[in-house]
Amino acid sequence: MSDALAKTGQTPRKAALASFLGSMVEYYDFFIYGSASALVFSHVFFPDVSATVGTLAALATFAVAYIARPIGSFFLGHFGDRIGRKRVLIFTLATMGGSTFLIGCLPSYSVIGVWAPILLVLCRVAQGFSAAGEQSGASSMTLEHSPEGRRGYFTSFTLSGTQAGLVVATLAFIPVAALPSEALYSWGWRVPFWASAIVVVVAMFVRRTLEEPPAFEEIKESEETVRFPLTVFVRHYWGSFLRIVVCHLYGTISTTVTVFGLGYAVDQWDISRSSMLWTIVISNIGQVVTIPLWARLSDRIGRRPVFAVGALGCAASVFVYFWAITTSNWSLVVLASVLLGSVCYAAPNGVWPSLYAEMFDARVRYTGMAVSTQFANVPQGFLPTIAALMIGTGAFGWVPLAILLAVLCLLAAAAALAGPETAHVPLDQLGHTSRPAAETPAARLTTTT
Repeated sequence: MSDALAKTGQTPRKAALASFLGSMVEYYDFFIYGSASALVFSHVFFPDVSATVGTLAALATFAVAYIARPIGSFFLGHFGDRIGRKRVLIFTLATMGGSTFLIGCLPSYSVIGVWAPILLVLCRVAQGFSAAGEQSGASSMTLEHSPEGRRGYFTSFTLSGTQAGLVVATLAFIPVAALPSEALYSWGWRVPFWASAIVVVVAMFVRRTLEEPPAFEEIKESEETVRFPLTVFVRHYWGSFLRIVVCHLYGTISTTVTVFGLGYAVDQWDISRSSMLWTIVISNIGQVVTIPLWARLSDRIGRRPVFAVGALGCAASVFVYFWAITTSNWSLVVLASVLLGSVCYAAPNGVWPSLYAEMFDARVRYTGMAVSTQFANVPQGFLPTIAALMIGTGAFGWVPLAILLAVLCLLAAAAALAGPETAHVPLDQLGHTSRPAAETPAARLTTTT
């Protein structure tokens, strides 16, 4: 065994911790925008239109990032496979931190007119570009550092960090949302965006201590890196791309609940902003705990069954969640959110980093994950806007939306079960079933010798 491979068993905890902290900071920045778009931006950047149109416009700016993410995935995936995971992850953090801080500095519509929403959209595009490479890079790096039989567990901390970022972002908005309207719309909403600069500095220090994974270092040393990873991905991994796109439909649950559901409960059912924000916090704290537990189970019984069971659970419990909102009973909303998020949603959320990463070999893993997941994320960005258009009036106006989300989750479960199980496939053999045998490293070595 080479020295690089020998290090694999020595650094998984450090890699998981670094991915957790980096994802937490990156997605703190990303999620505070979601809270602001649901609660504030219609008043600050779109004040000259009706409340309904302003809300739709604010949610549309949220969706813009999901258009930028596929573009970012080509760029970040390419360099992640060419020059290394670490350098690209540092770049994504700096880009996200800078654009988030600038959002907090933007003048309102009343000050500079139409330029205010234009600048907001540009900053949001930069956020989306950055997010395109975060989870894919962190998951690739952690998977390649993890020991056999525990890849799912260690890789899941990337998503635990993402949910922790959502928790911190929501906590940051709870005192802000409690401010009087005048203070909230003038300066209060800016504070969480400015505060991100502090945590970005801390995360940047952590990122700089990371080492490149042994799997990537060996490819680089043996000059097996691919000049154009996207070309290899398109030629040999289109089946994995389609599978990931459909699997990732389960993620529409998250954006619909945390962005649209927040405004729906506050505006139509008179649940206070702070109560709904606390609901999101409680559900996501639960996910930080349950995500690695589900991932650990996937190391034992396989990725496919854990992912599918969780997606099926989401399809059922989304009905419970929206019904609970219509009762205006906060305790019921909390219980429904815990069931949907901490129990059901946490299963596919904890498993996908390893499930998706294991579909590719190390030469194109970053590209494969980044491009596949970011194209898959596009529907998530538009679901809050679609939800706002679909939702009806009265106690059952949410039913068509819940049916749509349930169908998407059923498709995700079917896609997860459709592919091969990879939980127990050795790291150096992952992704080879998608390519001709002559192109695998083992085959090239055999041919050479």
